[in-house]
Amino acid sequence: MVSLTGLRRYPVKSCRGADVARAVVQRAGLTGDRRWMLVRDDGAMVTARTHPRLVLVAPTPAADGLRLTGPGLPPLTVPVPDGEPVPARVHRWDTAGVPAGPAADAWFSELLGDPVRLIHLDDPARRRPDPDFSLDDDRVSYADGYPLLLASTASLHALDALVADGPNAAEAPLPMTRFRPNAVVDGAPAWAEDGWRRIRIGAAEFRVAKGCARCVLTTVDPDTAVKGREPMATLARHRRFDGKVWFGVNLIPDDPGAEIAVGDEVEVLDAVDPACGPPR
Repeated sequence: MVSLTGLRRYPVKSCRGADVARAVVQRAGLTGDRRWMLVRDDGAMVTARTHPRLVLVAPTPAADGLRLTGPGLPPLTVPVPDGEPVPARVHRWDTAGVPAGPAADAWFSELLGDPVRLIHLDDPARRRPDPDFSLDDDRVSYADGYPLLLASTASLHALDALVADGPNAAEAPLPMTRFRPNAVVDGAPAWAEDGWRRIRIGAAEFRVAKGCARCVLTTVDPDTAVKGREPMATLARHRRFDGKVWFGVNLIPDDPGAEIAVGDEVEVLDAVDPACGPPR
């Protein structure tokens, strides 16, 4: 049986995530997932791709906001702001968010040594995923592209074996947190998720919108913020399709409001031959 063995959300984009036992699936993603983001003055997102120290920040949801802890800085509680939203951008997609205020901006700017602003997603219905892979009423938070990311432990074990057999063997094994998934599943063969097109987790159905093309963020150690070469080097040798490298699949929920929990059965409702590679 394929089952959900891990559930994780990331309150602030690119910062540390936290495991949860259960979560409500909203149209834009798990409740509380990627509802905050750092931006520059022009609204462009700031992530750990360029500022790896962000992975060392641990945001904890509080009753009315966030509590932030990070290296060399005092903890900071940030209330949910209620001002006017300002323009923001995730990759090439326009969105917006409400500024969290000067205290949060100063905290993150000191951590990164670079002026940044923290914003809050006041309206999760504001942004649509890539129209080429979504329906008109689909929505997404500040995640890179889609509401949820799913990864398989069997695929990670297969990838670790490839890394261990290559020139960067000392970097294996890699923790699943390198890939920042929301949902982790076990019980399926390695890379089986490449062929999935519709699945059910507990009572919630999802479309598999496309595979997840990976970037240099996966090379950042989530515990130290130190960059290595893996898994990108090994993925480039073994998981390259259409000029990109792939690990995990992106999900769009069809049952917003449903709750999923660790231990739920994962049922594959529609699939193709995974040898074709992930949908892309």
